[in-house]
Parts: sequence; C-alpha cells; structure tokens
Amino acid sequence: MPHDYSCLETALARYARVALLDGFTPIQHLSRLSALPELNGCNLYVKRDDLTGLGGGGNKLRKLEFLLGEALAEGADTLITWGGLQSNHARLTAAVAARQGLPCELILTPSSIRTDEDFRHNGNFLLDALFGATIHQLPLGAAPDAFAAERVAALREQGRKPFVMPLGGSSPRGCLGYSACAGELLRQSDALGVQFDRIIVPNGSSGTHSGLLAGLTLAGSSTQITGYSVLGTTEQTLATTRDKSSQVLQLLAPSAVLDEARINVDGSQRGEAYGAPTDAMLAATRLLASREGLLTDPVYGGKAFAGLLASIRQRDIAAGSNLLFLMTGGIPSVFAYRGAYS
Repeated sequence: MPHDYSCLETALARYARVALLDGFTPIQHLSRLSALPELNGCNLYVKRDDLTGLGGGGNKLRKLEFLLGEALAEGADTLITWGGLQSNHARLTAAVAARQGLPCELILTPSSIRTDEDFRHNGNFLLDALFGATIHQLPLGAAPDAFAAERVAALREQGRKPFVMPLGGSSPRGCLGYSACAGELLRQSDALGVQFDRIIVPNGSSGTHSGLLAGLTLAGSSTQITGYSVLGTTEQTLATTRDKSSQVLQLLAPSAVLDEARINVDGSQRGEAYGAPTDAMLAATRLLASREGLLTDPVYGGKAFAGLLASIRQRDIAAGSNLLFLMTGGIPSVFAYRGAYS
C-alpha cells in the first residue's frame, strides 16, 4: 500500500529552505553483494546520498538546505562553523558559501588519533581551501564554540551579520533535511515496489538518524532504522538520538509523539575512538569497493556498513530481508586515511 506523504510535506513547507540537491538521489540494488551466501539471502540496497553533487557530495547538504534557509531569512552575510580537521560538514558549508557568494569561516580542531601528513593536508582539508574558506586551525584541546563566539562578536563589530552553522549541521532545524529525505525514500520505495525492512545509517551527531525517524513517524511508516554509533558511546548516542528525534518531531507536528522503542543504536563498530580505523571497517570498505565498485568513507559509512555485514552474518537480521544502507558520502576523507589502507 502506498505511503501518505502529504502531512510530512505540509509540515516541511513551513520552514525556509534553499534547494542544494538536483532531485532525488538514486536507490541502487547491490546485486553482487546480495548474492554472497554469507549474506543469508538478504537484498542490499544503497541510497546514494554521496551523489548530492555540490562540493563533493554528502549527507550534510540536506541539512544545509534548511540551515541556509534559516540563515538567509535572518539576513546573514557570513557563514561560520566548526568541526574536526577532516569535517565533511565544514567542507560542504564552504562549498555552499561559495555557491551563494558568501564569506565562510571554518574553525577546525586537530585529531589526537591521526597526525600523519595525509590527514593534516589532504581530503576535506584540501578542499576547504579550494572553496575559498577562511580557515582557523585551533590547537588540541581548544574550545571551538568559544572561538566561534569571538568571531561572531568581531564580525558584528564590523557591521557584518554572521550565522553559525551548528556542529555537523545537526540542530533540530538542520535535521529537517533528513525528514524530507524520509519522504523521498518512501516515494522511491513505492515506485520500486520494494518495502524496506530496515534502513541502516551511521550515527555521529545523530542528525541523520533523528531526522529520518521523525519523518518516517509522521509519514506513518513502520520501517525500522539502525544507527551505528561512530562518535559517542552507545548510551550517549541513544540519549542524543532520542532527544533530537523528539525535537524534530515537535517542529513537524507538535502533537505527535515519538515511540522511543523504535530508536535502535548499535555501538559495536565505533572502535577505540571517533575516527579510529578498525579492521572491520577496512574489510567492509574493501568489500564494497571490490565487489560493487562503490566507495564509502572510513569514519562514518565504513563503520556502519561493517555493522550491517556483521548483523547479517550473526543472523541478527532475518534471512531475505530488504535492507537499505544510506551512503552518506564523505569520500574525500578516504584520501586522508591513505595510511590506514597501506
């Protein structure tokens, strides 16, 4: 039975939004992977949010559609955000600012896990400069939010109107981007004639997971979501996802109630720390590349895909399930992690 998207679309239309995607991103069947006996007859599909186009692509563009809408509605003339040295969100904020003709300032913090030359100079960091952003590199342990507040004050003194994009783009307003994606993938599911039993996502700042869950809830879809935590502990990620999902659902429909039993977070693939490579991630990214010719990043998608494969092999997922893996992009970081693949 086709889904009803009207309530979701009406709710989303209340919020300012700037179109940054060229239509729907495709859903593709991984036929060669699905044929592997070890995958127990499961049908693997991917939602190609790595193909969003602008700035090298990635899931953050969906969030930036609503955040940029909010910024322009407030009359902003400068975009500011912060993140790690290889932040996908920072890269795409810089690309969006370039497209809009706005100055952009990125506040980047180093990693205590990786300090090699590729990590410090390649990947997203290289692209940030190409997009024309002003880059502020902070020392390890410095507080980027405090530095951002200083930059906001300094710019306002100059008569500018800066807008601070939240970490990972994952404010409740930014999360609306993935509520919109929920409606998109439900339309595609109906068109394909495939009912997905489960959607699998990486969960860092919880915005993608939370936005999807809120959107599916409002659309009346029972499809389950599993988020593989790559940043916080399982408990931290579960709490953040619960809070953000509730906040996003309140933006969409104040009377709606979140079923907290639907929040499924798996922390088995995080490894020793955020951004730390794992053997399972390396094996999963190599399998996807060598079997299907597709790339997924080592920080987010690689760990979530490793978790999906492990769940199938351990028979935690029913045989023959239709599974949709959300490819969130972040491909430039593959080059920053060259040493991990050596």
